[in-house]
Amino acid sequence: MTDPGSPGHPAVARRRRGATLEDAILDAAWRELMDVGYANLTIGAVAGRARTSKPVLYRRWPRRADLILAAMLRHAPLLPGPLPDTGTLRGDVLALLGRVSAGVEEIGLANIFGIAADSIRDEADVSLMHGMAAATQAMAAILQRAASRGETRAGLAVTDRIASLPVALARHELFFVRRGPVPDASLAEIVDQLFLPLVRR
Repeated sequence: MTDPGSPGHPAVARRRRGATLEDAILDAAWRELMDVGYANLTIGAVAGRARTSKPVLYRRWPRRADLILAAMLRHAPLLPGPLPDTGTLRGDVLALLGRVSAGVEEIGLANIFGIAADSIRDEADVSLMHGMAAATQAMAAILQRAASRGETRAGLAVTDRIASLPVALARHELFFVRRGPVPDASLAEIVDQLFLPLVRR
């Protein structure tokens, strides 16, 4: 007789479908990532935690990196919550970079590098994992708000390159210079010495 708690039991299949099943899988994937790390994570172990089968996971996420990236975006997005609103351009950018640094620390550099290695053939995946699209949108909104306060120079064209600059520099510091959280003093240097002179009046 099939164990009622086993993934193949009919009651389990009837009980969880759609978003409910997806939530259970992403929760299980995140817990497995935090417990064993990306290098040691297997689809079978995630399926076991979620009390489902490997084919169910593969139908939704063809690669291990796809699944873990989805779990990361669910549980530890690099830019969570509303935009910082400190009242100044400098304060908003520093707050945003601090979130990025804290998010990378929570996920773990080894996990991020492992996923990047598996996804290197897909530039869109790597960009999404690094939060660059979200960061560029956030920085564009921060700059628009600063312009309305008169903090940016007249006629500044907020291009994607300008909007992505602070986070790109912080990411380089995180991944390749520090290989860990960036000190507040270093984030302040990025903002004060490189970014603000470019955009301020």
